[in-house]
Amino acid sequence: MKRVIIESPYAGDIERNIKYARECLKDSLSLGEAPIASHLLYTQKGVLDDDILEERKKGIDSGLAWLEVADLHVFYIDLGISSGMKYAVDYAISKNIKIEYRTIY
Repeated sequence: MKRVIIESPYAGDIERNIKYARECLKDSLSLGEAPIASHLLYTQKGVLDDDILEERKKGIDSGLAWLEVADLHVFYIDLGISSGMKYAVDYAISKNIKIEYRTIY
């Protein structure tokens, strides 16, 4: 089973983006992958506050730390590419990590 890091927008229309991220997880699971979406995990109430710049960066960097053990970094782009996703793309490219763009709609 491939270990996959899922990226999708979070900031902005958070309710819509959480729903979309869950759909992305479901899509990845349907492909037989073992996905993780740190932006759903770390932004839960009482963990990190995405509106506080330092906490947002800590969450993004913590998610990227999982790339050392991931097989693939997947960017779901139906809703566009957020600034956090762009940061993750640039990071993956700088580390020669395989990335894939997907859509589900």
